[in-house]
Amino acid sequence: MMNKKIQQQFDRLDSEYGKDLRIFLNYKKPYELLFATILSAQCTDKRVNEVTKTLFKKYRSLEDFANADIKKLEQDIHSCGFYSMKAKNIKAAAGELISKYKGEVPSDINELTSLPGVGRKTANVVRTHIFLIPSIVVDTHVKRVSGRLGWTREADPVKIEYDLMKKIPEERWCLINQDLIELGRAICHSRGPKCGECFMADICPKTGVAK
Repeated sequence: MMNKKIQQQFDRLDSEYGKDLRIFLNYKKPYELLFATILSAQCTDKRVNEVTKTLFKKYRSLEDFANADIKKLEQDIHSCGFYSMKAKNIKAAAGELISKYKGEVPSDINELTSLPGVGRKTANVVRTHIFLIPSIVVDTHVKRVSGRLGWTREADPVKIEYDLMKKIPEERWCLINQDLIELGRAICHSRGPKCGECFMADICPKTGVAK
């Protein structure tokens, strides 16, 4: 049974954000979400969506990405940051999806994380939104806000993921991702959280503490 305090916090989150599954990255094909998530590392979703609006029109298939000129691909994603490594990983991942998985994005966590540039966060985004497999995506917002709400004391993203999986019912995992991201972006900032404006302030153990 879930902790009563966490349940109360969930009720508040549901009231504010609803229970519909949402995605912050724009895509049409499964591999597009995979690549967009790779691009989102240390980059805003808004910036990624601006880049992929053009990128996915220029590269219309996995073959286009696999055969891309690496320097041109770097230029195309330059504004997302870390463009050299991201271009290398996207090109290589496209090649592996074609050669190993017949052009299909796998749903297995181990197969996903074996792809170049794909860690557990990226894999869990794909599993959540493409395959509707309950998964917890620990990005910078989920890491920060889950700690402030008292859901975990862990600091390592993988340990946070497993800690939350033990404490929170599986049917809530996908909603956690988007709710904590929304809260982290709008109110619970890394520096200067807006506790005075937060709908969780009276049930948050870290209210007024910017850590």
